[in-house]
Amino acid sequence: MDNLPKTWDDWISNFATWQDNVGFKREWMGDFDLSIQFDWERAGDVIEFGDYEGRAKWERSLQVPHQSMRDALVSMITVQGDTEFASVEQQRHLLATAPTDYDRYAAARIMAEEQRHGWQMAYLLMTYFGQQGRREAQKLLERNAQDGDRLLGAFNRPMPHWLDFFCYTMFVDRDGKFQLGMLSTSAFKPLAASMGPMLKEESFHLGTGSNGLRRIIKAGVIPGDMLQRYINKWVSTAHDLFGVDASSSAHWSYVWGIKGRWDERKKLDNGDEVNKETLNEEARGHYHDEIALEVEKLNGYLPEGAVKLYVPHENFYREIGAFKRQKFTVEGTKFEGSDEEWTTYIHEHLPTAQDEEDLKELFKLDWVAEKPMSAKQIASGIGTQA
Repeated sequence: MDNLPKTWDDWISNFATWQDNVGFKREWMGDFDLSIQFDWERAGDVIEFGDYEGRAKWERSLQVPHQSMRDALVSMITVQGDTEFASVEQQRHLLATAPTDYDRYAAARIMAEEQRHGWQMAYLLMTYFGQQGRREAQKLLERNAQDGDRLLGAFNRPMPHWLDFFCYTMFVDRDGKFQLGMLSTSAFKPLAASMGPMLKEESFHLGTGSNGLRRIIKAGVIPGDMLQRYINKWVSTAHDLFGVDASSSAHWSYVWGIKGRWDERKKLDNGDEVNKETLNEEARGHYHDEIALEVEKLNGYLPEGAVKLYVPHENFYREIGAFKRQKFTVEGTKFEGSDEEWTTYIHEHLPTAQDEEDLKELFKLDWVAEKPMSAKQIASGIGTQA
């Protein structure tokens, strides 16, 4: 893929080559429509926060006041698109081992929607940001999670099986919901208008995760302590995705009006004061509270007397930020033991090589409760050729 696309049709041709290289067959999409979608009404007409509050939202990149702001927009759009295509690369092989027909449909639909989201971001780059945008749109199709060169580390992590997939869609895709929500009030109107349709589709991804974990609990085959270790793995990964603490890029993105807080409009209506030095921590806190509520819902499906599932503290097993590679327990307290004791602690709270071996046998059983497909889902043809 050495040729820089000059037109949208050029990029679409390169996208088809990416699908072939990844091994995602187009017939797996069934009747799914890969199309560009905007919700202009939801995007609004007036900049809602930051130094340019009250002015008309920018509809073209040349209306953005400074090059540094345009560069920040290109970076945000690129990272978002990069995660979408990376997810397909991480998940594509799972279609061959889907535990039920419904799960095959759900995974294929999620990957189709992720590709549409990647299309949307590439379209913004190609349409609004000139040669810089065309170059970044092409790079979206050149990086590959399987080679470990996607922009965010979480999107290079292997996803060998469906327990990982259910945890990923429950926790990592939920981070995606927060990121899309914070961009939905952007001063760059085409970006804000892209978020509404993407958020609607993202809700199915989250539902797939929560529904999958609920069905795992109902089946009663995966041990609770093992399930907890995989929850810990993907929650700590998702916590990292909110970025470093005291982020200067988050600060300036808010000042410039191009990325807001979670529930920005509600906070503005309430007169909630913004602390631009702690925007990432604020968003991470909202996310943590939400997943804690979701896991508490899962606990309602546990058998009587079972050990409750939990969400590990934000400080546990972090790879970026103020608590990067520091020793904190799942409760958030500083671990005071030796390095050897810490290794033992981690083996008790994160998946082990033995867990991976044990899962190979457990997956031969009815480890996830059946879920029937609707007539509409069957008729869509999504995933039926996988």
